[in-house]
Amino acid sequence: MIAAVGFSGPALAEATLVHAGTLLAIPGDSPQSEATVEIHDGKIKAVHSGFVTPESLSLDADTRVIDLSNQFVMPGFIDLHVHLGAYANAGARGLYVRKPDAYFALIGAQNAHKTLMAGFTTVRDLGSRGYSIFALRDAIAEGIVPGPRLLVAGSAITPSGGHGDFHGYREEVANALPATGTCDGADDCMRAVRQMVKRGADVIKVTSTGGVLSNTNAGTGQQFTHEELVAIANTAHMLGRKVTAHAHAKPGIEAALNAGFDSIEHSMWADKDTMKLFKKTGAFVIPTVYPISYVGDTPEKMKQGPFKDAPPAVMEKLLALGRQPKDMTRMAHNMGVNIALGTDSGVSPHGENANEFVEYVGIGMSPMEALMAGTVRAATAGGIEGVGSIAPGMYADLVAMSESPLEDISAVLDVNFVMRDGHVFKAVEAK
Repeated sequence: MIAAVGFSGPALAEATLVHAGTLLAIPGDSPQSEATVEIHDGKIKAVHSGFVTPESLSLDADTRVIDLSNQFVMPGFIDLHVHLGAYANAGARGLYVRKPDAYFALIGAQNAHKTLMAGFTTVRDLGSRGYSIFALRDAIAEGIVPGPRLLVAGSAITPSGGHGDFHGYREEVANALPATGTCDGADDCMRAVRQMVKRGADVIKVTSTGGVLSNTNAGTGQQFTHEELVAIANTAHMLGRKVTAHAHAKPGIEAALNAGFDSIEHSMWADKDTMKLFKKTGAFVIPTVYPISYVGDTPEKMKQGPFKDAPPAVMEKLLALGRQPKDMTRMAHNMGVNIALGTDSGVSPHGENANEFVEYVGIGMSPMEALMAGTVRAATAGGIEGVGSIAPGMYADLVAMSESPLEDISAVLDVNFVMRDGHVFKAVEAK
C-alpha cells in the first residue's frame, strides 16, 4: 500500500537514515545491495554499505529510519521540459483570454503535485504566460505548496508571429495579451533576454522554428535569423543562463546549434548531418517522444485523440509528425548524441512523465541509458547542481519502486516513495 504524505514545509535539520534494498546511487554505475543513505538537513551526508543503525553512526537512538529494504532506490527523476500551467487538450488555449494569472498559478500547483508524485523531483518549465510560474517556483522553494524543484523560463523568446507569440485571435485581443518575450532584430532580442532574466528566468527558452500547436500556417521552419540567435545565446550566457531552443525543422535546429545553444527541444526533422553537428558542439537533444504517442502517432489515432478538434493549421502539422520523433531519437542514440529527458508535459498529461523512459527503451536504449537520460544527463544538460545522483553533498532527492527498472523499465510508472530535499512526500505504508 502507498500513502501520500502531507506537506509540512522544508526538511528539518535532524538526521535520517534510508535503508535501501537495492541502491542505484549514480545511474551509469552498478547498483548495490543493502545500502544506507545518511541524510542531514535535506542533503546527503554519506552512503554506507549494509543497513547501519543510528547508534553505529553516533546518532540519537530516535533518529528517523526509513525502511526501503525491499525497494529499488535511485535519485529523483528530472524532466527538462514541462509546461505546468498548460492542459493536455486543444481547447485550453481560450483560457488565456478568460483567466487571470492566479488561476494558472493554481493549475500549476495542481500539476506540480502530480509531477512530484510521479517521482520527478526537479523539472524545468519552458514556457508559461504571465508571472504565475515565478510565483509557483518561489512557493515550492519556500515550502508553501508541494512540488518538484522548479527552474523556469517564463515566456519564450519568439519573433513577432513566431511560435511563442499569440495566434488565432483578432488583432485587438492579441495585442492586449502579454508577450514579453517577443523580439525582432539582434538588438531587440538582446533586450528580450535581459528582460526575461530581470523577471526571474532561470533558463532562456527560444522558439527557433515554428511549432506544431501554434494556430498559424507558417509551418515548422526557421523563424529567427542567425544574427538574432547568436545575440540571444551570447546574452543568455553572459547573464549566466543556459539557453535552449524549441526547433523542429533541420535549418532551425542547425542555426541554433551554430549559434551556441546548449540544447535543442524536439529536433523532429534532424538528419544525420544535424546529429554530427550535435556531436561537434556537445549540445544535448531533448526529444519529447511520449507526447506524440499520447496524441497519436498515426493519422487514425490522431484524429481520434485529444487534439482531434485542433484547428486545421495545427492538425496539418500534427499529421506530418507520425513516427518521426521516435525515428529521430533512435538515430540520435545510435550516433552517440547527448540525450536528456524532457516530456513537453502539458501536451501530454502531467504525472505521466515517466512514460518518456519507456519510450527511450522502445527506440533502443538500455534501461540504464534511459535512467541516465532522466537523472545524471539531465542534470548536466540543464546545468543543475546537486541533483541527479545520490552522493555526499547532493540534495536528498530519492525515489523508490517495488521492482527494478533495470529489469523492466515500466517499473518507473509505479513509484511508491518520493523524497525531495529530505522531506518525504510519498511513502510506502507499514505492513
